[in-house]
Amino acid sequence: MTTQQQRFAGKVVFITGAARGQGRAEALKFASEGANIIAIDACAEFTSTSYPGATDSDLAETVRLVEATGQKIAATKVDVRDFDGLSAALNDGIALFGRLDVVVANAGICSGKMSWEITAEQWQETIDVNLTGTFNTAKAAIPFLIEQGEGGSLVFTSSVSGLKGTPFTAHYVASKHGVTGLAKTMANELGEHKIRVNTVHPAGVETGMNLGADMPQLFAAHANTMGAIFQNSLPYAISQPEDIADVVLWVSSDEAKYITGAQIPVDFGNCNR
Repeated sequence: MTTQQQRFAGKVVFITGAARGQGRAEALKFASEGANIIAIDACAEFTSTSYPGATDSDLAETVRLVEATGQKIAATKVDVRDFDGLSAALNDGIALFGRLDVVVANAGICSGKMSWEITAEQWQETIDVNLTGTFNTAKAAIPFLIEQGEGGSLVFTSSVSGLKGTPFTAHYVASKHGVTGLAKTMANELGEHKIRVNTVHPAGVETGMNLGADMPQLFAAHANTMGAIFQNSLPYAISQPEDIADVVLWVSSDEAKYITGAQIPVDFGNCNR
């Protein structure tokens, strides 16, 4: 991919979880191809996760990097669980830039435990951020896309865990299967408006979502019975956020204008095992 393509010149993209990782990579990729960005992130710590949350400084760095491309960005600190706050940030961004074309529901969290050991609080926080947050993002954006009458693209970040029963993350798996199902239904409902809805399913990605404090003992204890579930067909172990961003841009572009309701794995062939 080259930055000279400008597939999104004059377009506006709304991205959640944009302070770092895949969200930041997506913001930069879209901006490098001509889009202005509406970005939000909670910039907060979560009670169920063992890794640090994104910070105000992370979001400020995303702003700096996007502006360095020559494009504009409206960035707001808001949690995807807060529908009113999310809607206000989106409304302000649309008022500033004049339109909306692409929505990337990327915000998410993850932690690791055996399913029956997950606490009620861990379960609820994961479902609220990953699934309800995606629903809130789509619910806030869709009326604008319909009223605008020019079609559009919604891309939900799911996971290989949205396609298979990945051990040690039942709450995450449930949330990501829910995201996949939500997208499939919305693709059917929105097709008549030429609004496409697809999910992207990464395997391991090198982001701030580091489960090193949760997983090693679980993997070691159950490698003989469940290790094969994590094996990839291609000889790679982890991808970079930019690799996932490339796929998100492609499926949001006119090159993929006939694709909707699809589950697109970026998983080294993991789901093919």
